[in-house]
Amino acid sequence: MRRITRIATVGVASAALALSATACGGKTSSDAASDGDKAAIAYDIGGRGDQSFNDAAYAGLAKAEKDLDVNGSEAEPSDGESDADKVQRLTELARAGNNPVIGVGFAYAPAIKKVAPKFPKTTFGIIDDASVTGKNIANIVFNEEQGSYLAGVAAAKVSKTKTVGFIGGVETPLIKKFEAGYAQGVKDTDPSVKVLPQYLTQPPNFDGFSKPDLGKAAAQGQLDKNADVIYSAAGLAGSGAIEAASKAKKWNIGVDSDQYNQAGLANYKESILTSVTKDIEDAVFNLIKSVKDGKPQSGEIRYGLDKNGVALSMSNPAFADMKDVIAAVDKAKQDIIDGKITVKTAP
Repeated sequence: MRRITRIATVGVASAALALSATACGGKTSSDAASDGDKAAIAYDIGGRGDQSFNDAAYAGLAKAEKDLDVNGSEAEPSDGESDADKVQRLTELARAGNNPVIGVGFAYAPAIKKVAPKFPKTTFGIIDDASVTGKNIANIVFNEEQGSYLAGVAAAKVSKTKTVGFIGGVETPLIKKFEAGYAQGVKDTDPSVKVLPQYLTQPPNFDGFSKPDLGKAAAQGQLDKNADVIYSAAGLAGSGAIEAASKAKKWNIGVDSDQYNQAGLANYKESILTSVTKDIEDAVFNLIKSVKDGKPQSGEIRYGLDKNGVALSMSNPAFADMKDVIAAVDKAKQDIIDGKITVKTAP
């Protein structure tokens, strides 16, 4: 797999990609975009190694390389980059013959809106955004609020202090879906449990997805207020929250990936009760496979509880042994699927 590492300026990455394209036969126009054996993902803030959102996307690309004989490329974001930087990154990935080109995260929406029309033979995927549409755009979206509701059920059931925390990386409509579902699940399960919500940064400052020290400080503040379960939807910053809660011997709820099984969090895994997983791995793989098969996906592709697109992980044996908690989670899941419970998407 070819990886464009994090760099100081996008211009260097563009030069590297251009050289790679030349080495592959000098394909530098949109005609190259018809190649179905090359796929690329452009990472969100935090990049690969966040033990969460980006790593889940990487797993899908790695699976495609193994199972579909696809040559994968990865492109990292640079600190404080602009939409113009993203436009340049996606343009170079498309010119290099990658198809599909997948933007990991809603921040790529403005860039994909500009780049996709210029490469009509290339499928552009965007995860967590449905605002930008086009014949060659696949909008991969999830019902995060549904998985978060189940997390709220579990948190309310295991809390001994009747106080639980929620940490959002950046206060955006997407992350507020996580808060809304979680808080509703808590209150529907036990109205006496208090939910402490906190956001690390406000747009346009997206450090709340990339700086673990911010997550650690926020978690410590919630622990000081007696929270004994903390659910973080904060990308790489969430690892700091996990560390803090683990050292306090309190419960964490992970996000996006099954964080109990993430190698980078191995020292804290026993504190990770469960994780709200989004099947980003299969979503990325399925999009790549659709292009490989000549039937590229486009439009909104939604993953919810009904398709196991969101779920609670069962990797921690301690969680799996909590029969009454699991029963409550399973009942809530079925009620959501059956339409008996409608989960809010805003607090």
